Amino acid sequence: MKKVFQKITSILLACLVLLSTFSFTVEKHYCGRFLVDVAVFSKAKDCGMNMMSHSDDQSVRMQKKSCCKDEIIVLEGQDELKVSFDQIDFSQQGFIISYIHSYVNLFSLPEEKHLISKEYSPPERVTDILILHETFLI
Repeated sequence: MKKVFQKITSILLACLVLLSTFSFTVEKHYCGRFLVDVAVFSKAKDCGMNMMSHSDDQSVRMQKKSCCKDEIIVLEGQDELKVSFDQIDFSQQGFIISYIHSYVNLFSLPEEKHLISKEYSPPERVTDILILHETFLI
């Protein structure tokens, strides 16, 4: 159960990093008050009602106001994911180093101290003669 939860969490975190760096554009085309087209990653199609400049003479140009409106929404992703260790001030660096040092030492096991050295030969055992011959005082 623990490994399944760990795999699901790692997949979700990978998707979160991917989505945070992902940027895209949404374009909307309105004709008057009505929404005509919405496009993601491409240009929205127009309704064909674009007003062209009307010219009767070369000297007189008359341009009518267009009833169409384009709306563009840009969602920028994150460009820089890695924070440099140089951008952190000295007190924060000291805190991070002490935290890592205490965290590593929290899970390390203490070394066993060997009291008997390998070169030392223990004294010979003295056998208890009373127990050896099973003679007890009553």
